[in-house]
Amino acid sequence: MTPRVSVVIPAYKNEQYIEATIRSVLDQTFEDFELVVADHSSPDSTWDLLQQFADDPRVSLHRTEAGGGARRNWNAVTTRAEGELVKLVCGDDLIHPTMLEEQVRAFDESGPDVLLVASQRDLVDARGETFVTGRGLGRLDGVVDGRAALRATVRSGTNIFGEPACVMMRTAALEKAGWWQDLRYYIDAGSYAPVLAMGKMFAQRTSLASFRVSASQWSVRLMRQQADEAAEFHRIAQSLAPETISDWDVRVGDAMAHVVAMQRRAAYAVLGRRMEPLPAAAASV
Repeated sequence: MTPRVSVVIPAYKNEQYIEATIRSVLDQTFEDFELVVADHSSPDSTWDLLQQFADDPRVSLHRTEAGGGARRNWNAVTTRAEGELVKLVCGDDLIHPTMLEEQVRAFDESGPDVLLVASQRDLVDARGETFVTGRGLGRLDGVVDGRAALRATVRSGTNIFGEPACVMMRTAALEKAGWWQDLRYYIDAGSYAPVLAMGKMFAQRTSLASFRVSASQWSVRLMRQQADEAAEFHRIAQSLAPETISDWDVRVGDAMAHVVAMQRRAAYAVLGRRMEPLPAAAASV
């Protein structure tokens, strides 16, 4: 029987966290889901660790050939989804036990025009300890026109919708939008954008996921790259909603992207060793 929800995990070099990530999905209060995992030919023990879940009827395990970057594996695993609704969870993030239940309810109560539901999330360090709660969504609340939501994220200079673990979409809408887009750092928001341009979203002002912050996300070069890619995203969003997103909105967003990059760099510097991964044997949440 076709599941209502497909949770998909594109794993890559996640040996320290993949077990906790998968357990956070399997421990959901909502039961009508499948879990599809695709390992992108990881050079570590990720694939071996996945085998303990092979006998669970809810789980299917696959391997994606090396190469093609994140987008290749994200699309490889997502196009296997059979559910009406789809959620992608990266291999080191966590979803809270009631997340699927609450996001499915949001779809059911909001009507067919809602194509995307996004929640707030907590930020956790390498040890799984929370250091920020209730992050994301800006001022969005409840049902919001998708184009207005795009304008809000452009003007913020960052992705206010959060990482894919925060978001559930109608599978048909994501497919119509061309699945996950090739926008590197903005692969998530860049893929939400064409979905949002087609309808409405529901903003859940409660934390239902945890995003793990790691040392690999910090560097001066990366901060500059993220700001540059934010500017690229702003122009793509404007092309999708030209009557809603003005040139002034784009200029504001471009300036804010540099401010956000500097704030992120400062935050990572303060966190220091809390972002360093633990030895594989000790890493757990």
